[in-house]
Amino acid sequence: MLLTGHRGFAGQSILSHLRDTGAWRAATLPDKFDIRSPELTSVLRAIRPDAVLHLAALSSVAGSFRDPDEFFSVNFHGTWNLLKALRDTGFGGRLIYVSSGDCYGAIAESTLPVGECVPLKPRNPYAVTKVAAEALCYQWSQTEKIDAVIARPFNHIGPGQDERFVIASFARQIARILAGAAPPQLRCGDLTVTRDFTDVRDVAGAYLALLRAGRTGEVYNIGSGRETRVGDVLAMLIEIAGIEVEPSTDPRMLRADEQRRVVADVAKIEKHTGWRANIPMHRTLTDTLEYWKAKVANE
Repeated sequence: MLLTGHRGFAGQSILSHLRDTGAWRAATLPDKFDIRSPELTSVLRAIRPDAVLHLAALSSVAGSFRDPDEFFSVNFHGTWNLLKALRDTGFGGRLIYVSSGDCYGAIAESTLPVGECVPLKPRNPYAVTKVAAEALCYQWSQTEKIDAVIARPFNHIGPGQDERFVIASFARQIARILAGAAPPQLRCGDLTVTRDFTDVRDVAGAYLALLRAGRTGEVYNIGSGRETRVGDVLAMLIEIAGIEVEPSTDPRMLRADEQRRVVADVAKIEKHTGWRANIPMHRTLTDTLEYWKAKVANE
């Protein structure tokens, strides 16, 4: 299997999952390799993968507003370059394109839990690039006979996630408080919004389930199917840490167009593959906090 984007949060979890299960032997692109490079065809010819899990992408929503051209170039044209290289090297396996639950954008509460057939209303350039690349993969599954399956993961969390993301930010701040490196105050955004959180290790298993049993050209939500308040996750982290912390709203962390509620309908992936999220939130948060405690200790 070729895994693109192996150095990212999900990519590292997938590599660990593959090592633990022995389900596939993973090949990766050279470090800092540009997915848009014309050399991709020769690289694939040398690797000759029997499956591809395509995660390589730019993923910062804020960054996509600053440089939408670069995001479109990497996320859309990079995927196009990969598809062409697969075709030109005679690839006969399955491609999993990893999109994002952010493609749904403005979700009406009446549609929750949100299913794969809900119209997409992306609200940032990053999500637009993902919608475009999804459409490209679907088109190639129909006209170029590439066995492409599209995954739409919702918020995945766990050890190794960058502190730019909300739960990792909480865990790092708490780890610094525990280490005596910061006062018992925690900066946060809106704690009343809800999200569908899934352990990244469960998400890795979902991708492999789609490789095995997903259906060509189909889109699959990946999530827990549970709606959780961000404030409840923070409260659980504080309880695990065993400390008293005063949350403080930072206006810079608030979004004017914040989606109030998010939860995925995951019936389709469960029906087609048997996959479901299994790792309890308490374990996810415990492992995440331990990761940040170790990281803070080495800062």
